[in-house]
Amino acid sequence: MSGKDPDYGFETRMIHAGSQPEPVTGARQTPIFQTTAYAFHDAEHASSLFNLQTFGFIYSRLTNPTVAVLEERIASIENGRGATCCGSGHAAQQLALLPLMEPGERFIASNRLYGGSITQFGKTFRKFDWHCDFVDMDDPEAARKALTPKTKAIFVESLANPGGVVSDLEALGKIAAEAGIPLIVDNTMATPYLCRPFEWGASLITHSATKFLSGHGTVMGGALVDSGAFDWAQNDKFPSLAAPEPAYHGLTFYETFGDLAYTMHSHAVGLRDLGATLSPTNAFEILMGIETLSLRMERHCANAQRIAEFLEGHEAVAWVSYAGLKSSRYHALAEKYLPKGAGSVFTFGLKGGYEAGLKLVEQVNLFSHLANIGDTRSLILHPASTTHRQLTDEQREASGAGNDVIRLSIGLETVEDLIADLEQGLAAAAKA
Repeated sequence: MSGKDPDYGFETRMIHAGSQPEPVTGARQTPIFQTTAYAFHDAEHASSLFNLQTFGFIYSRLTNPTVAVLEERIASIENGRGATCCGSGHAAQQLALLPLMEPGERFIASNRLYGGSITQFGKTFRKFDWHCDFVDMDDPEAARKALTPKTKAIFVESLANPGGVVSDLEALGKIAAEAGIPLIVDNTMATPYLCRPFEWGASLITHSATKFLSGHGTVMGGALVDSGAFDWAQNDKFPSLAAPEPAYHGLTFYETFGDLAYTMHSHAVGLRDLGATLSPTNAFEILMGIETLSLRMERHCANAQRIAEFLEGHEAVAWVSYAGLKSSRYHALAEKYLPKGAGSVFTFGLKGGYEAGLKLVEQVNLFSHLANIGDTRSLILHPASTTHRQLTDEQREASGAGNDVIRLSIGLETVEDLIADLEQGLAAAAKA
């Protein structure tokens, strides 16, 4: 199977896309090709590979057969044209912007993002002279107002970490299209099983494959998916893709590769020069995770819905931010963009504030206190003292990580056991 395979269902593609029995041995599972480099057939073959005239494998910083299967599978389940896998979700965000940005240019991002992304966009990217304008995208028109002639992209999370915020993808996609720039959607928390950003106007999708795609808390990985639908030559904003590339003897990526231009650039330039390579072993484990993605997401969402309803009625809880609840301001958006479930990561506020939050994360037994999401195990975190600690008070509040906030990533355990664990933890937190 290859490409989008529109005649096959999601579950078929998550198991089969990109893979065939290994031709030499007949091995049905994708092998781990643990090699640094690949032998050329002859000198002409080597030259054509380096000139991007022939598809194939050169060096595992750029391409690897195990990683290539993962790339094709992720592109298929996202209904994309091509994908580039890399070492982490943060690496995927850097790769996503590399073909778009020049020094001094800008992009717009939601102020409701994972705290590490806010720091990467707002601080680290300044060292490249890339500048991020953070806006409250609960009002999509705020993105339009932030546009400048130097703006090259709009970035949002489909389902925001940690607060369960649902982005209005269709509205933002229209704004980006009118401006002649891509909408980039981080689909990590929703996964392609719950949300299909390309159907609503996104041009690029990023993933931290460390999370739900892998699903077991064992490996790091990232992915960048291209819809193949964006016209990189519609204006003069994207010379990396639509103008001659000196490193390849004046080759123009968009003219040469068409709807694969962005993916080819991400490998031939992005991975070549940034070196954010995904190991074949990690790619293999992520492939294994994807094979059960739909089954896991169904259970994740069912458990999360039950627990959110329990917390909403608890006397120690001030509020619950879960888009699956009818009381959520994002409930209507969740029904539109996440019809199969509102995910399994959400936040709630403790009446006891900061100290109660610290007590709760120390008191629970089944919930693991750690900085990850998307595991088969249920996870708990107090963002103000951990993932969002580096932000100002104002940034923490804006991103949904105030002092009273607890983030849950609901796993696959028996839901009654999880509720009982939270019940005893909340009792201890109330006393604090």
